[in-house]
Amino acid sequence: MTRPFHLAFPVHDLAAARAFYGETLGCTEGRSSDAWIDFDLYGHQIVAHLDPAAKPVAVSNPVDGHDVPVPHFGVVLTMPDWQALSRRLTAAGTRFGIAPHLRFVGQPGEQATMFFYDPSGNALEFKAFADDAMIFAT
Repeated sequence: MTRPFHLAFPVHDLAAARAFYGETLGCTEGRSSDAWIDFDLYGHQIVAHLDPAAKPVAVSNPVDGHDVPVPHFGVVLTMPDWQALSRRLTAAGTRFGIAPHLRFVGQPGEQATMFFYDPSGNALEFKAFADDAMIFAT
């Protein structure tokens, strides 16, 4: 069994982070203070830390015809979970940086992917593979 990862990241507004991660993404909230909030992101612990001066990093690298934001984080989901999240985000009016689509079609590593931003400008990517053996395919 893979153990959960932990990721701490800056946000400029805890109320906006609580709404986005809790309501839009559906993450259960754990402990919190006036300076941070723990969330359960598909079994992984992510922590939004207040930094009123937080500014997103505007760097990207080309990947399969798209400019992928760096840094970014997210989870590799099952295909049904990815499809459900894609529908949930679309219904919520989420503005995608890279809309849900398949990339590397017909190649090793073919995957469904989507990129979007939280209210503080942190980039997130959620992806899924029809065959998990392709996750680390070369």
